[in-house]
Order: sequence, then structure tokens, then C-alpha cells
Amino acid sequence: MTTLLSLFLGAGPLLLLALNPVHGSGNATLPLVLWHGMGDSCCNPLSMGSIKKMIEETIPGIDVLSLMIGKTVSQDTENSFFMDVNEQVSMVCSQLAQDPKLKDGYNAMGFSQGGQFLRAVAQRCPSPPMKTLISVGGQQQGVYGLPKCPGESSHICDWIRKKLNSGAYTDIVQKHLVQAQYWHDPLNDDLYKKHSLFLADINQERVVNETYKKNLQLLDKFVMVKFLQDSVVDPADTEWFGFLKTGQAKETETLQESVLYKEDRLGLAAMDAAGKLDFLGTEGDHLQFTREWFNAKLVPYLR
Repeated sequence: MTTLLSLFLGAGPLLLLALNPVHGSGNATLPLVLWHGMGDSCCNPLSMGSIKKMIEETIPGIDVLSLMIGKTVSQDTENSFFMDVNEQVSMVCSQLAQDPKLKDGYNAMGFSQGGQFLRAVAQRCPSPPMKTLISVGGQQQGVYGLPKCPGESSHICDWIRKKLNSGAYTDIVQKHLVQAQYWHDPLNDDLYKKHSLFLADINQERVVNETYKKNLQLLDKFVMVKFLQDSVVDPADTEWFGFLKTGQAKETETLQESVLYKEDRLGLAAMDAAGKLDFLGTEGDHLQFTREWFNAKLVPYLR
């Protein structure tokens, strides 16, 4: 029997059906830090709680920290919509630095928006050292659309769509709406580069921060998972660090075709040449995968 993990826009509860665990060797492994997506929480038993349990069963003895952004699970969920991403990253950096279990290094796995947020942690906070970053459906170049969030009937999602369409780059929307902070409008590139509080900064769109570049290259591996039938993330190429070509909203370009890569503004070209970038594809819609696939493709990076 296969297991389907289903999340909507990096957030909504994922369904995990029980399977027999695949046990590892029991050798010591690095701790793992998880960051959930939009509308989810650290500890939902149907989503991140199940992921945490599955990994602990598969790799006995591993320490898994599923990040809570806030003091309660409900705050954690709310903050995935409304808390300044830069503040979230700063909060996580502080938490990781104070955790003695992580002092010798850790691996990280982010789901949907959690994937790009953990990359910001790698770039801004090299201590304790992140060794491997796995972005599962993460929007590394942002999004230009919000088709599901985490359901078409959600009044929150309808409100978010209206705010993004009416003024994603206004100060108040940028400061208080998480999704605006990775809204990447190819038709208004100047506005994006000038007013994006989060994504334009971590993607070196304004100036090259050599510290960001150096810190990201400290990773042993940066793994990006793309869902090949993704109907949630727009454009889906962002999951492999590609995006829409500037000035239009139809044709996409790969990471390797982008200015970011050609000028190596973030160090990704150097990492690619060194074999540090892995691009994985899997059939299915956003964050839909089997436990067998997870164990075969992602678990080896955690051992």
C-alpha cells in the first residue's frame, strides 16, 4: 500500500497513512530541522507531526525539530500568513543558535514556503552550520499567482489574492502579508526589486551581499524538489530556481539561463560546478508524494 502525502500550497494538512517503517542502521546522524508551509503548523498530527514521526521511525535516533513560529500552534499557523518573514527568520536563527543539539551542524528540510525561508537561514545565520538543505516544493524565485491557498473557498485566501493584486509592493502589505514578501511580478520588475522586503534581498536582486553568497556555498548539498504536475505554485519552475522571463508572464527560464546564475550573484553556479546542487522531480501535484519515494530519494541525504 502506498502513502499519499498531500499538502495545499505548502501549508494545508498533509494526509499520512500508516506504513511499516524502513529502519536505518542506527548510526549517529545529524539533527534535522523542519519548516512547514503556509497555513500549516509545526505539530499538526495530519501533516508535519506525521512527517516528523515518519522520519524518526525511518532513521532511529535522529533528533527532529519541527519549527514553531510563535508560542502556540494557532500562532504558528497565523504567522505563516501574517508575520514579517525577516522576523521569522531572525527568530529561527536565534532558536537554532541556542539549541545545544545543533552546535555541530544540522540538516534542514522545508516544505513549500518553508524551503525558501530555510535558505534565508543558511544565508544569514551560518552558526550552527546547516549541512544539507532540502527544499520540497519551495518557491525559490517566488510566485506570480496564488491559485490554491489552501482551498478555493477560503476567505483568507480570497483576501490575500485581493491584496496581492491591488498592491503587493505597498509598505503595509509587504510588512504584514507573508505571501507578498515572495511575490515576484515580472511585469513590474523595478517595483519588485525596490520594494520586496524579503525575496529580492535573499536573491541578491539589488546588491550582491558577499556574506550571503559565502554562507550559502558552505552547504554540502542544496536539494530542490519540483512537483511535475504542480497546479498550486505558479510558475512551478520556481521550485528549481527558474522563473518567468522579465517583462512578460508566459515564458519561463531555467536557473542556468538566468542572470542570477550567469553572474553567479548567489554562488549557485559555483555550487552547481562543485556538484552541490541536486534537482529532483516527482510526479504529482504540489507536495504529493509517496512514503516510498520519500525514503528512496530524500532519506539518503539525512543519514
